[in-house]
Amino acid sequence: MKKYIAEAIGTFVLTFLGCGAAVSLGCAEENTAAVVGTAIAFGLAVVAMAYTIGGISGCHINPAITLGVLASGRMSVKDACGYWCGQLIGGIVAGAVLAGIYCCTSGLGANGIGAGCNGSVVTALIVEIVLTALFVFVVLGTTDSKVGAGNFAGLAIGLSLILIHLVGIHFTGTSVNPARSIGPAIFAGGEALANLWVFIVGPLVGGLLAACCWKAVGPCCGCCKKDEE
Repeated sequence: MKKYIAEAIGTFVLTFLGCGAAVSLGCAEENTAAVVGTAIAFGLAVVAMAYTIGGISGCHINPAITLGVLASGRMSVKDACGYWCGQLIGGIVAGAVLAGIYCCTSGLGANGIGAGCNGSVVTALIVEIVLTALFVFVVLGTTDSKVGAGNFAGLAIGLSLILIHLVGIHFTGTSVNPARSIGPAIFAGGEALANLWVFIVGPLVGGLLAACCWKAVGPCCGCCKKDEE
């Protein structure tokens, strides 16, 4: 149970600080400083949580990461379901707190179909799939006990999330995390809620794609190594 609670808290922190920074800074495509600031906020939130709850739950704080870990055979279905419940609760509570602070007047950092997509839902979906696949691939690689980055995994993951936001904000506001999208969208309503499925389906497909890619290039068992030799 502690793992699930840790995931709820971690997802709350990520959503609240990341989306809160986006709203406070007035993040918009034409505001370069705000885009950079928002990207850094999301990345630093992940780094902070990685070193805070990483030893408890592994700090997924993202349903797409949990799906990738599950598909990679590193966790049970039971644990995955517990993680998903915790993550959704954390994201929704963060959305509620943001709504209370900003009175639902600023979009609450919700994702949407940005100018980079030219109104195309398909483009937004592809962007979310690709960016999530890249992000989860980094997570799976840096946390693999055989070849991972060890104590530096959290830093690598946080920095990669900053890079992904710098690319994705122009297109979708960058989700790569269904829980982070669901929380604000519920309270922002309108277009954010109507397009929410994109930011659920895209990241989950990306998470599965990352798991497939890591299985293809990740460390093999002993018998595979003998065959290669």
